[in-house]
Amino acid sequence: MNDNGRYYGYGGRSSPGREQPGMPVPGQYPEPGQDPYGSIKEYSYSPKRKRSSAGRRVLTCIAVVLGAAAVSTTSILAYRLVTGEHLGEDKPAADTKTVVTIPDEDSKPERSGELPTLEQLAAPEDAMPIPDIVEKVSPSVVGISCITGDGYMVTGTGIILSEDGYIITNAHVISGAQTISVVLPSYYDDGSGDESALTFDAEKIGSDSQTDIAVLKINKTGLVNCEIGRSGDVRVGELSIVIGNPLGLDLANSTTAGIISAKDRTITVEDRTMTVIQTDASINNGNSGGPLINAYGQVIGITSAKVSSSAVEGLGFAIPIDDAIPIIEDLMLNGYVTGRPSLGVTGGTITSTYSKYYHVPRGFMVQTVNADSGAAAAGIRKGDIIIAINDTIITSITELNEIKNQFSPGDTVSLTIYRGNQKIDVAVVLDESKGDDSESTDQNNGDYYYDPYDFYYDYFNGF
Repeated sequence: MNDNGRYYGYGGRSSPGREQPGMPVPGQYPEPGQDPYGSIKEYSYSPKRKRSSAGRRVLTCIAVVLGAAAVSTTSILAYRLVTGEHLGEDKPAADTKTVVTIPDEDSKPERSGELPTLEQLAAPEDAMPIPDIVEKVSPSVVGISCITGDGYMVTGTGIILSEDGYIITNAHVISGAQTISVVLPSYYDDGSGDESALTFDAEKIGSDSQTDIAVLKINKTGLVNCEIGRSGDVRVGELSIVIGNPLGLDLANSTTAGIISAKDRTITVEDRTMTVIQTDASINNGNSGGPLINAYGQVIGITSAKVSSSAVEGLGFAIPIDDAIPIIEDLMLNGYVTGRPSLGVTGGTITSTYSKYYHVPRGFMVQTVNADSGAAAAGIRKGDIIIAINDTIITSITELNEIKNQFSPGDTVSLTIYRGNQKIDVAVVLDESKGDDSESTDQNNGDYYYDPYDFYYDYFNGF
């Protein structure tokens, strides 16, 4: 173990390589002709030249001179033929040559005004001015502040869906939160200057990690709800605006603008595959859960993820509002998304590295089993590794869910599990998933280390 408490791989700490006198440098190969132990062996081949007579040398020189003269004459004749010049003709006067001229100020084309900006070019003719869009939507954009079970504070953005206090945000913003607060924008300030009057405790109505959508409720009426647009009508190259709280609530209701870069992008966030809208409007940590807005002040998406890299800029993503609305309605009515199948287990993926290290197959290791689930009825228990479903080999929770989600609650699937150096086939009746708050949701809690004595499994649980 090193000073930071990390374990090194099998074999322990490796010492840095050092160059030895007369020895090859590790990782390098000797050049051709170089002794691998330092000495250089050079070989040269110089064939003996045959002597030639003086007469032959003279004839060779004459032939070279005649050849050069013939080439020069041919080149001159070819140039004259191509350019139209002939021997004996005078060259055209110097003032007849064509020259490049720069137009003066009077000859420049007239412009009707200043050049349009990118946002002006991207906006339709009947679009609202950007300041009017911001003024319209800002009262519907709130701050989300959460305290996690570890005592950390997490901030994000939310959108007011109704005047009686329903608010939508991202599921990952409130994931693991013990308390959730909603901070209203200054639009609702009554002039007292009391910022605490704008902060409300929020109730979680429902959360869906698969689509990264959550619904909250605060005890407040008279709110300005957002106007919902249609993401299906969006065109690539169209104006897009983002309002949110980047880097925390100190920069609340920041506005950025850009264009719609692409539609129907498929990205993978952790173990979830999502179809999203891509925009180059600036999106940073804290914007998650905020609105992506069109040129008419309508919400067409919920910002959800950003590619963060020193080598990547201008890539932001939003959940299309057409896809989000059915999920939101289900969460508001039932607290979860109905009709989804569940095995009734949670756990993590066995990676290829630890599969080789512990000599176990890749797959999905079970961490918990819901006592009332089909998995429990089939005898699945903690530590089992699911390696196949309906005879299709799987190596991760993503592959497991892709196949499982093709079925409906009440259907029976066959699972192949690895337990105690044996493969066992079991039949499992699928339950209906009750959402993120239930153990019957098949979740990925991280990549797990497998150990026959269960030590590493417990030690790294939740990483």
